[in-house]
Amino acid sequence: MTIAENWTVKSQQDVAYSVEIVKDVLDVSNLALVDGESGARRLIVTDNRVNDLYGDRIRAYAQTNMAEHRLLVLPDGELNKNWQAVETVLEAIDNFKLDRRREPVIAIGGGVLTDVVGFACSIYRRNTPFVRVPTTLMGIVDAGVGIKTGANFKTGKNKIGTYFPAVGNLLDMSFLGTLDKRHISNGLAEILKIALIKDERLFSLLEEHGETVLASHFQEGTDYEIEIIARSIAGMLEELEPNLWEHKLERLVDYGHTFSPNIEMKALPELLHGEAVNVDMALTTAIGLHRGLVNRDQAETIFGVMHQMGLPVSHPVADQRLLLQALADTTRHRDGKQRLPLPVGIGNAVFVNDLTEADISAGLKLVAVLGAKAASAIAPQVAGSEAAPVASEEPV
Repeated sequence: MTIAENWTVKSQQDVAYSVEIVKDVLDVSNLALVDGESGARRLIVTDNRVNDLYGDRIRAYAQTNMAEHRLLVLPDGELNKNWQAVETVLEAIDNFKLDRRREPVIAIGGGVLTDVVGFACSIYRRNTPFVRVPTTLMGIVDAGVGIKTGANFKTGKNKIGTYFPAVGNLLDMSFLGTLDKRHISNGLAEILKIALIKDERLFSLLEEHGETVLASHFQEGTDYEIEIIARSIAGMLEELEPNLWEHKLERLVDYGHTFSPNIEMKALPELLHGEAVNVDMALTTAIGLHRGLVNRDQAETIFGVMHQMGLPVSHPVADQRLLLQALADTTRHRDGKQRLPLPVGIGNAVFVNDLTEADISAGLKLVAVLGAKAASAIAPQVAGSEAAPVASEEPV
């Protein structure tokens, strides 16, 4: 008999999760939040902004449809996307003593909130299910449909996190009615990303209706509003589904995310995530023009749409030095290759591994020219820094 001294283990993990557009998820007659089970126990986590706007409705829903619940309110905003927030959620999960097989945590909030809650759920007993209810456009078309969770660590954007799908993703467009215009613009950046890399029809919709949906907050129910949301979600999921765990490092959805993590963290709290992504996309569009991948008319059209949707194309922190450092950081993250998506015309992209300092310099100069052409592409007013609020938990 031969005694083995080494073993190879192979396994596969099947994953299935739902992404569903719903109406009036907080209506007490709608049992989607409790998966059709009235009388459930649930821990609900939201942020202070959502609590101010919808707290009464959340409480009324819970009191009507849940036998027992707790409501945890976290501070909102990127500055509060940290380990302390994750630990606060872990404490709440532990104190609630939920049955993690049957009592998923409910996360109601923007992308920051749902990322933090998802991260906490993924590490509590290694697998605590959660339901995600995004309340921002960014959450609905981006953070609310994939499986990434995370928090910022030191100066790094999303440096800690996991791949952990929510068991359900409930997308309710009515939340967008109470968003400020800047946060609609913020989410439009991620929709524009999908348009530029793979969907010329979506770009045409944004070119024609981007300014209108920025004003309507997607509350009119028009055919073009519905198509913009549906195409952006479908486009994102088409890219994510075959590569959920990112074993393949060439990812079209990384467009706009080569330089933006460094830009966003350096400019914090001045830039929202989508605004930083758009600064990245403006630069890479300009580099595409420099390299002959995008023609002048296309570049000017892209910058015009960015301007119409209230998105910045530049920021003082995004100078040559920071951009070179960002490229180096991203290259290290992508296993030693740039794997940088650049637009090819409108609706296509190509990956490059040979971007140079000269390309970045030329891109910055073209951004200035193209930005001026698009009515100066004035960046939105940004809020100043505020003292970080503290979390609170309500026993009910």
